[in-house]
Amino acid sequence: MEARIHDCGELGRSNAAPLCKSESVIGCRTFFGCQVRLVAEQNRGLVRTIGRWSLAALMLNTMIGASIFGLPSLIAARLGRWSPIAYFVAFAGVAVIAACLAEVASYFQEAGGPYLYAREAFGRFVGIQIGWLTWLSRISACSGVANLFITYLTAFVPAARKPSVRAGVLIVLIGLLAAVNYRGVTDGKWLSNFFTVTKVLLLTLFVAAGVTALALHPEIRVTPAAVPAGARDWFAAVLLMVYAYGGFEAALFASGEASNPRKDAPSALAIALVTATLLYVAVQYVVICTLANPAATTKPAVDAARQFLGPVGVALVAAGTLVSVYGYLSANMLHTPRVTFAMGERGDFPAFFAKIHPRFRTPHISILAFAVLVLVFSLSGDFRWNATLSAVARLFMYGAVAAALPALRRRKPGGAAFQLPGGTAFAAVALVFTGLLLTTVRWGEFAVVLVTFGIAAANWFWARGRKKRSNEVMS
Repeated sequence: MEARIHDCGELGRSNAAPLCKSESVIGCRTFFGCQVRLVAEQNRGLVRTIGRWSLAALMLNTMIGASIFGLPSLIAARLGRWSPIAYFVAFAGVAVIAACLAEVASYFQEAGGPYLYAREAFGRFVGIQIGWLTWLSRISACSGVANLFITYLTAFVPAARKPSVRAGVLIVLIGLLAAVNYRGVTDGKWLSNFFTVTKVLLLTLFVAAGVTALALHPEIRVTPAAVPAGARDWFAAVLLMVYAYGGFEAALFASGEASNPRKDAPSALAIALVTATLLYVAVQYVVICTLANPAATTKPAVDAARQFLGPVGVALVAAGTLVSVYGYLSANMLHTPRVTFAMGERGDFPAFFAKIHPRFRTPHISILAFAVLVLVFSLSGDFRWNATLSAVARLFMYGAVAAALPALRRRKPGGAAFQLPGGTAFAAVALVFTGLLLTTVRWGEFAVVLVTFGIAAANWFWARGRKKRSNEVMS
């Protein structure tokens, strides 16, 4: 908040000029016989309160959802004893994409993430395409995860299976997160930090207990199976793990509320990716060393915990899953509404999406819209179309970020706060990596993307027509 002097008129005059909406009186003074009012010019934009560690926590909170509790069995089925090593292979591919993202993000201070980067690098049309893919993919992902929360909750509250109870729980879950983030980004940030710390501690406890048990009670150790793994198995396993890493880019949707996103994004990305990799590798190791056939179970973390912690372990993993899932929802409630906020701010969405609450300084309309859509999709129970979109859209976002790096270097030379050595080569490798992953997408899944592209194209025609009408009025 910045104070300035506002002239009240000549001495003794009471009908002072009205203040603008962004001002409030904080006192009066008399200078040289003229009474003036000191007014506060309040920042009408978003509040920058997300520091480097909170940004890293937001990335980690979005990356670690429920997949860490079920993925080990799928990876073990493909690679057996080599499965922990495979995470480092996936990490190498994701790190290349993240390195490109680190430089691209360092050009910007505003909200929007990949939508903003694509728009600045390739124009409004491509930006709107990436914006729609981003928005719908986050809605579908959150809707599916919200129902997964109900599934795990039934282990503690069997009545949650009833439609009326399920609806009530979903309304409370999503409504609480919306209310916290509506009232301020600081509250949403602290809630995300809490869930991140809690889920990391629970996973660390699971790993520490497993490693300790393996060291003190060698009789529970099993020899991991030597699964014959070919190139196709490695490729399929890496694809699964890339999806598990997904979400690190989503935290940058909220760059408009980060303290110094241009400098903090690279280090936050490194912290989040390294932490997630260590947890993924450790959990995988414990699972394959405590279960004789981890590929045969759909609940590998639960079954592994039962081997060295008994019923307590089952409750621990179930609680950890609930915390992890709800933390994932809290992170998305914080950052995803900033996509539609950024689109509304630039005229690519209706302007009301860019409204900022006069008191809480949050994009409250975008938050409410996201919460309502997540709730509607969660209650409907039919998410197949959007679940497919969520998986495929991520690859297009990664490709757009990689392609934006050389484009932005040409358009804004010297504009990056962080310059990636050999950035063009990194971008080429990232494009090849995402292109190879896209070859695994089925035609039905591409149809979903084409439908989304069609919706985004209609949005582009609307935005272009709106801008043209606005220019005609001004002229």
